[in-house]
Formats: sequence, C-alpha cells, structure tokens
Amino acid sequence: MEEPKTCLHCGKTIRGRSDKKFCDDYCRNNYNNQLKALPNNYVRNINNTLGKNRRILESFLNDAGEMGKAPKQHLLQQGFSFKYITHTYINKKGNIYFFCYDYGYLPLDNDWYLIVHRKKE
Repeated sequence: MEEPKTCLHCGKTIRGRSDKKFCDDYCRNNYNNQLKALPNNYVRNINNTLGKNRRILESFLNDAGEMGKAPKQHLLQQGFSFKYITHTYINKKGNIYFFCYDYGYLPLDNDWYLIVHRKKE
C-alpha cells in the first residue's frame, strides 16, 4: 500500500487525485509565492530605483520637457542612484548618455549633468 501524499506547503495529508501536490489553493499559492519571493524582491527593488531615477531626471527638465541641467549634488539630494541605468547611447560626437528608460543624462564638466528626454522613434 502506498504512503499517503502530503501537501508540499503545510504537510497535511492530501485527499483526491493521485497527482495532487497541495491540499488547497491557499497552500498552492503560498508555496509558489515563497519560491518566487527572493528573485522578485531583487528585481522589484531595482525597478523601483530605476523608476525613481526616471522621475528625478524628469523633474529637472525645462518647461518644454526636452532638456535641462543639474549639478550632481542636486540629483543626489533627490535620491538619485547613479548605480542603476537601463541603457547607454553614444552620439556621433562620441558622448555617452546614460538612460533610465526614456530620460537620460550626460556628464558635463564640474559635476554638472545635461538631462535629456528621448522621444519615441
């Protein structure tokens, strides 16, 4: 005789189909949420930081919403993290722009940054 199967989440005896792994939807959901919790938290935290960086860059644009300038200190005071970007862009002159989604910055002299908004193509 086979040993009774137990729920992968709570350990209770499972009744029903022979291929059942969980005693109910609550245990199935909790089990799967725990499996994904650590990787999802890591990705979620990075996306939150990128979103915050994007909002900060946007706040420094001029009224037309195309360009602006800001000193590094002002960006840092707002909570900007230079560690996280989504991509880079190198223009014809060889300048490297760092982007957080559609907003980016170009390092200038004396710790100033040119802030740009890249329109959809």
